[in-house]
Amino acid sequence: MHGILLTLEGWLGHYGYGLVFATILLEDFGLPAPGETVLISAALVAAKGKLSIFILLLAAWLGAVIGDNIGYAIGRFGGRALVLRIGRYVLLNDTRLSRAEGFFRTRGPIVVVIARFIEILRQLNGIAAGILNMPWWKFLSFNAFGAFLWVGFWGTLFYLAGAQAIHIRSLMKLYWWILPALGALVLLGLGAAFLLRRRNSE
Repeated sequence: MHGILLTLEGWLGHYGYGLVFATILLEDFGLPAPGETVLISAALVAAKGKLSIFILLLAAWLGAVIGDNIGYAIGRFGGRALVLRIGRYVLLNDTRLSRAEGFFRTRGPIVVVIARFIEILRQLNGIAAGILNMPWWKFLSFNAFGAFLWVGFWGTLFYLAGAQAIHIRSLMKLYWWILPALGALVLLGLGAAFLLRRRNSE
């Protein structure tokens, strides 16, 4: 892990925010690109003062949202057959796609948020939602929120904690559900507060 981060640090010195944006965008519409690793490495570079953490987080968030929406368009307009035909070139097979579809079919839009933190679902997030004809506005809103949590968490964690955060990342791989669960609770709380305020004003 340390060796990969050192290599990426050199590339980030040359390509900076563009590398972060492009890598995450490619990963998020199904290509096997190391989006999360690049985000982490960039946050470590930002901690050394070589990149702006604010521009970095914005570039990563935009890459995540745009990439997932490209995947959504591929799934929505190309359909399952096209996705599998193209997918064989990027290690996407029927088993992986079926598993992603199952998550979306049984758990609804909240999976769009949680998918950001799960390795395979992160790549197939938009594609599966498009194939299952999830309304675009609903996908966009949940996806943007999930991307905000994912980018904000990993980017801020490694920016503040530095290399020590690698150990935290290992724990998060085991307990990945904690952050999206908290995010969902916050979202539900805000929604409930809005409804109560609206009811009291009537």
